[in-house]
Amino acid sequence: MRKVLSAIFFVVACVAIGALSGLANTPGEWYQALTKPSFNPPDWLFAPVWAGIYILIGLALAETWFDEDSGRNRRLFVFGIQAILNLLWSPSFFGLQMPILGLLVIVPLLASILVFIAISWQPDRKAALLFVPYALWVAFATMLNLSIVMLN
Repeated sequence: MRKVLSAIFFVVACVAIGALSGLANTPGEWYQALTKPSFNPPDWLFAPVWAGIYILIGLALAETWFDEDSGRNRRLFVFGIQAILNLLWSPSFFGLQMPILGLLVIVPLLASILVFIAISWQPDRKAALLFVPYALWVAFATMLNLSIVMLN
């Protein structure tokens, strides 16, 4: 029961932090005025995709937290790095209205997600697999961010 309650706590915390970050850094008119690539998804898609991803991130954190493997602390450290970079992206891109700064944040974010997957694969495949949709979405967001930098 303790693991289930903790997992619920981690998921709620991740979703709440993600939602607060999104609300504090809304795109606004500035973003609407940017030239975007043809593959830019509609604005309404971002919130539900991120909500789902934050649920998976919370579940991956719970998996890692309760894993008793000797490399757990290293995986939690990498998890923390990706979490900090995740939180920095929206204020960098939207808050400061600097797509180039967003790109400088999102590239190491993607790298840290991939490192988490790689170092989690053997000891905790479930945590690694929970991060795969996150990696795919951030890879797509990286291409989108780069395209916006190049078009504007």
